[in-house]
Amino acid sequence: MSAGTYTPRPGAAPLGRMIAAQTALETRMLLRNGEQLLLTVIIPTLLLVLFSAVDIVDTGAGESVDFLAPGILALAVMSTAFTGQAIATGFERRYGVLKRLAASPLPRWALMTSKTLAVLVTEVLQVVLLTVIAFALGWSPQGNPLAVVLLLVLGTAAFSGLGLLMAGTLKAEATLAAANLVFLLLLVGGGVVVPLDKFPDAVQSVLGLLPIAALSDGLRDVLQHGAAMPWGGLGVLAVWAVLGLGAAARFFRWE
Repeated sequence: MSAGTYTPRPGAAPLGRMIAAQTALETRMLLRNGEQLLLTVIIPTLLLVLFSAVDIVDTGAGESVDFLAPGILALAVMSTAFTGQAIATGFERRYGVLKRLAASPLPRWALMTSKTLAVLVTEVLQVVLLTVIAFALGWSPQGNPLAVVLLLVLGTAAFSGLGLLMAGTLKAEATLAAANLVFLLLLVGGGVVVPLDKFPDAVQSVLGLLPIAALSDGLRDVLQHGAAMPWGGLGVLAVWAVLGLGAAARFFRWE
């Protein structure tokens, strides 16, 4: 045995390995949290099944599930990227978890990258589950899969920026209350289960600029009506993504 076989080699792991490890940890924390599962899995699933099976809301011509499935996919993105991430990050900030992680070799931008990647992993699981349920309910999607992916990615970026902005500027209790309130308001007024054309004309133009409305209507244009590329919805989401992520990077407080 040569000398130095067990010589310690202190130092940070490669950046890619650190991000992968933190992403795996963040994903496990998301999936183990009962409140997170309620927001990200149970509520969207129940809404999809209930409104597809019971004629509560007039969704227009065709099967209800064809209208509802794109909106519920948008709701799943919002529940994970915005509501769940804002609440979890807000309490991590309150308890000093972010402050301690910021002192580790993992750069702050890499920590936020890991959180975003964990959100994307969770969303993939959500989309698969909700798609299977929607198919079982008789869903017949159409359109360009690339457009769907672009909408989901931009929607995730937009809601992640807004969630991190809220978590990094408000107290944890305020974040908890505000995130849940925004979730409920956007569920009702964002075109998820109630068509925007059911609202007054003056309100429709404002609601159409919300990220949840842009995402749900964009997905509906593609998956229900077969649109090639919903540039309007993509543009609205891109603006929200730039504004949200930019503001989060500028105003996020780690303590």
